Formats: sequence, structure tokens, C-alpha cells
Amino acid sequence: MRHYFGIFIAVLLLGIPWFALTYPREMQTALSAIGVAGNQIAAVILSHKPKTIANIQSKYTDSQYSRSDKRVRILIVPGHEPSYGGAEYGSLKERDLNVELGKDLQQFLSVNSHYQVYITRDGQDWGPTFAAYFKNKWEDIITWTKAYHEEMSYLVSIGSVKRAVPTIIHNKVPTDVAYRLFGFTKWSNENDIDIIIHIHFNDYPGHLRAAGDHSGFTIYVPEKLYYNSSTTKAVAENIFKRLAKYNPVSDLPGESTGIVEEPDLIAIGADNTSDAASMLIEYGYIYEPQFVNPLLRSAALKDMAFQTYLGLQDFFDSKSVVNSAVSYDTLLIPHQWREVITKNSASSSQDIYALQTALVIDGIYPPGEKSLNDCPRTGSLGPCTITAVDMFQKRYGITDEKGIVGVKTRSILNGRFGVGGVM
Repeated sequence: MRHYFGIFIAVLLLGIPWFALTYPREMQTALSAIGVAGNQIAAVILSHKPKTIANIQSKYTDSQYSRSDKRVRILIVPGHEPSYGGAEYGSLKERDLNVELGKDLQQFLSVNSHYQVYITRDGQDWGPTFAAYFKNKWEDIITWTKAYHEEMSYLVSIGSVKRAVPTIIHNKVPTDVAYRLFGFTKWSNENDIDIIIHIHFNDYPGHLRAAGDHSGFTIYVPEKLYYNSSTTKAVAENIFKRLAKYNPVSDLPGESTGIVEEPDLIAIGADNTSDAASMLIEYGYIYEPQFVNPLLRSAALKDMAFQTYLGLQDFFDSKSVVNSAVSYDTLLIPHQWREVITKNSASSSQDIYALQTALVIDGIYPPGEKSLNDCPRTGSLGPCTITAVDMFQKRYGITDEKGIVGVKTRSILNGRFGVGGVM
């Protein structure tokens, strides 16, 4: 064996100089290729520091969480630019819904001393931190983005990585918007962010100005080839369970699993750029009635933010008491019903929205084999709600208020789900 090794060394020592003198241009190409490969391999080893489940959960339970550098760091990214972009339905703009829900989520997280929370923008502009970052680091963001793209392309070219085929075709974004999205990820890596939540509302082409046929939420997570995939998916599964109790899962083909692995979404770490657990939540379709109705919109958005917060709590400490002052897992209950509700009465949409929520808690909404896509909580007294109210009345022995929420039904509702009620 030693003789073979000696021969191999001799060939290298004699062969490389000969090759360099005989084929100088080819030698230079070979050395460049080796250098590029070495740089790529070094980048793979040195620049990726993905957050693990144990890593971020231990930060939550650390006894020194009162120190800002020991808290779980969460970045909230309301989707789209402050002044343009996103779905629109009538006068409703997705980018405004994103900010409202994002601020609600920020508020819930900020009162928990285990979390250090950042949000990228409000309805007018980027936050000062991010405005300054884009101004001062723009060329660095571009260079960094291209380096990761080249690294991924190289790994694909040598067969180390096989790109997955996206299940959903997403809209392409302008170049500057793409670099800002990569910039959020770069800033997050540099600032030890543990979890990134991008907030969006869905739409699809072809339904013109009328409401579309699809409904429900979806959580996009990185495809399994990316280093932050497994941690992201673990967080997302907890959030999904909370949201799915009261809200339909998207019925758009390709999204019906609720949690969708995606290889190309910049927001969640395309080209293996993100160290943090990074997800994009489409909280519903912009034209759904609870978002369009101004009397329900803020309550619906705030409750979805609350469900997201509860999902994060489940990931970190499923046995913890979230808030001793909150008796229910939704902000829509308790509710006090004061009026009789009939199909023809001008009943408050808030009363009906809370009624539908109470019926979900009671386990009879949606009724029968129907789903929340068939029977969404809309604040309107439709066939699904009337059927569920009939079931509720039968359960509590009310026989003379069929088709309405009369005095007796209202009394039971207030006793169970009103202020001071008992679940």
C-alpha cells in the first residue's frame, strides 16, 4: 500500500508541473474551478446556522429570559410594500389587512416577557431599523443574495441537491421587492432571529370583481431540502391546529393540506438563505365575508392573531396557562346576546358571528358532514347556522324556538358562553 501511495505522490509532483507547462490555459481553468468549489463548500459549512427546535425552545425556558439577548426573537413581516402591492377587493387592500393583523400579533407577543418582537413596517413606511438597513446595506444584500443563489445552483449542478417542483405557481415580484425580502432574511440571520412570520391574504386570478369560490388559510414552509425546514414545520403545525379549529383550510388545489412545502418562496428562505424558522401564512381569501364586513373585520383579524399566538405558545409550552384572564381559546367568546335572532330580523352580524363561534366550541358547527369551507363563520344566518341552532336546541331540550334564537336559546347561550358563563 505504501508503494502505491508513493507512486501516486510522484505522479502528482511530476504530472502537475508538466500539465501546467503543456496546457497553461486548461490548468488555470481547473484551478479556478477548484477554487470556486472550495469556496462553495466552505460557504455550505460556515454560513448556515439553522435554528433547531431544541435551540429556540431552550431560549423560551431559560431562566434569564428577562434579558433581551436571551428571549425568543420573532420577526413579523406584514406582506407587500407600505404603499403598493398585494390583492385588492373593492376598496379593501391586502397590505392594510396584513399590517392590522401583524400589529395585533405583535401586541399579544409583546406582553409575554419570553419574546423579543420586531415588525418590519406600519401602514405608511418601513420601520426605522429596516429603512436604514435597506439604505445602508443595499449592495451588500444584492451580493449576499447572489452568493446564496450561486451556491444553490452549484449544489444542484453537482447533484448534491435536487430541486423540488413547486405545487403552486406564485406571482413574480419586482427585483427591488425581491431584494427587500432577501434583506429581511439577511437582517434576521445577523440579528439572531428565531422565528419569522410573513403575513398575507390570498386571492387567485379569474374571478374578476366578484367574490371567488375558494376560502381558507394556508401555511407555507420551506421545502425539506432547506436547513430550516424541520424547525419551521414543527412551529407551523402548532399554529395550524389553532387556526384550523375556527377557520377553514384553503380548498384551492395544492393548498388543501394546510401546510405546504415550497422551494421557491423568497420569504421563507429560497436558496437556503434563512437560519430562522420562516413561514408565510395566507390567513384567508381577501373577499371572504368576515374580512369584507367592516363590523367583523377587526374582530376576525385580532382573533386570528390570537390563534397564531396560542400556536406559538403550544410549541414552546403546551401546558402553560396563556393568560389567567382568558377563559376561552378565542377572543369572540364570551359574548352577551341581548336580541332575538331570526332569519328575517336585522340581527347584529357580531351576534351571529359570536353565535357561530359558540356553536363551534359546542361541537355542532359546522353541522353534519359539512366543513368550514361549506359553512364559514360569516356573521350571516344561513342554512348551516340554522341547522346547527336546531341541533343546539335539541341538545338542551328547547322545542318551541325552531329556526330562531329565541329567549330560551339565548338564555342557554349566555349561561354557557356569556360573561361569567361556564364552558
